Amino acid sequence: MYSEIFEQLGLAKNEARIYETLLREGESPVGHISTKSQVHRRNVYDSLNRLMEKGLVFEILQRRENHYQAVDPQKLKELIQEKQQALDKIMPDLQQLYHDTPHENEVYIYRGPEGWKNYMRDMLRITNEAHFIGAKGGWLDERVKKFFPQFIKEAQKKNIHFWHLFDHEVKNDFAQILPYVGKDYKFLPPGYSAPAAVDIFGDHINIISDIKLGRLAEEISFTVIVNQTIADAFRAWFRLMWDLLPEEKK
Repeated sequence: MYSEIFEQLGLAKNEARIYETLLREGESPVGHISTKSQVHRRNVYDSLNRLMEKGLVFEILQRRENHYQAVDPQKLKELIQEKQQALDKIMPDLQQLYHDTPHENEVYIYRGPEGWKNYMRDMLRITNEAHFIGAKGGWLDERVKKFFPQFIKEAQKKNIHFWHLFDHEVKNDFAQILPYVGKDYKFLPPGYSAPAAVDIFGDHINIISDIKLGRLAEEISFTVIVNQTIADAFRAWFRLMWDLLPEEKK
């Protein structure tokens, strides 16, 4: 039930199963742990040793066979805090390494919800304005929706200016995205919608395929091009479309 979360916190699969078993069963010998956790007995010993090294389990000496018991789960929070402190300590150096490394003229693919979050973080890091062609409100996809308020809050704090050319259908069928994007948006004419979108910010062009109103593809992926010349060209084409479209009554 909880072992998958324990894995996300850094425990190996067997460690997660054994720790959850000890939380449920209390003080237990190896045989009982193996049965309840469904981890082979010979693997239980190695996992227990690693859990003891992490301070999540302690050993109880017995005359016939030693028992093991989980410590208070608050220890998990301590471990996370220790990792966070270690990361915070080196983060300035990591940021310096990243920014000192050239990132020009690259092409790569972001995948999955975490890839989408990386794209949103790129926007916060790189730009003070962003342009969107064929926008459909994908930011409100259920898989990234929880991250969205944090993104918008940070974008407003940094005064990032959004310019949106939405698909025509957004006006009537997905207008809930509009309060988040500011006042500068227009709608493409009927008949010009497509299951794709292009986002331009800084020297980045993100090409997103198989996107629908408020919903990203089941297997989220999109192509990122890092090239200042191409980004500038897309912005020029954006301005042409923007100037040709009528103003919207807000």
